[in-house]
Parts: sequence; C-alpha cells; structure tokens
Amino acid sequence: MQDFLEKIDLNKVLRYVLLMFLTLMAQNMVLSHIRPFDVCPLVLPAVAAAVGMFEGGTWGPLLSMAMGFFADMSFVEHRVFFLVVLPAVSLLSAFLSQFFINRRFFAFLGVALIALLITGTLQMLKTLAGDAWSLDMLKVLALQTLLSLPVGALAYPLPAKWSRE
Repeated sequence: MQDFLEKIDLNKVLRYVLLMFLTLMAQNMVLSHIRPFDVCPLVLPAVAAAVGMFEGGTWGPLLSMAMGFFADMSFVEHRVFFLVVLPAVSLLSAFLSQFFINRRFFAFLGVALIALLITGTLQMLKTLAGDAWSLDMLKVLALQTLLSLPVGALAYPLPAKWSRE
C-alpha cells in the first residue's frame, strides 16, 4: 500500500478531476441546451476514452468511475448507467491503446467513436426495454454519435499533454 501511495502523482490526479468536473459542468450547462435535430451531444464517453487511453487500465477506469458517479447524479433518468459504462469504456480504451493502436489523435477519434456508439447503443437498449421498437432510435443514435464526436475531440489535447510530462 505504501508503494502505491508513493507512486500517485497528486498533481496529475487533480488535473484530471478538474477536467472531468469541467466536462460535467459543460455537459449539463452548455451541451444540454444545444439540440440540433432534437439530439443532445454527449461528451462524457469521449473524455472517459481519453483518460483511459493516456492513464492506463487502473487510473483511467477509477477516474471515469468518479465521473460516472457524479454524472448519474446529474442525469435523473439514469441510476447507475454512467457509473458502469464510463469505466468500461475507459478500460476498453486503455486496452486498445496498450496493445493495438497508438495514442495519436486519429486513433483517439476511432476509440471515441466506439465509446460513443457503445454508450448510445446501451441508452437505446435501455429505452427499448421500456418502449416498442422504432427506426427513429437508430437515427437518434447516429445523430448523437455524429454530433458528439467533434465536441469529444476536444477531450484529446490536455490528457495527451499531461501524459508527456
């Protein structure tokens, strides 16, 4: 336990906590009011993917779990959705960046696209469990993913810079 505590870079952890807090604030205060085609962009999975990509399979999911906990408190329709999905997305991102892809911008966009599609599909399945099937669900999934990807690309520069320090 002592070795683990000595290896913690508290400055870097606080930076990520601040990044995730500001992301949650932007998601709730700004992005929730931007609704082109009646679809709200969701940037949280892209941030979880960026943190997982640059901080690995331990710190990425831990920090994403903290963000998921607070995201579930701010989204009243979800109880534990983001608490489960964001660490899983972060772990997947860490795994892919460790073994299969590099940590460059276009690789991040691919991982963020996968993260957004996973999150959107799980949201769609949750809605599908309570309602009937509609082709509009796929349209909303595609639109949400396409609108979220450019905003999610803003999650790349800071973790990329912090990982080099």
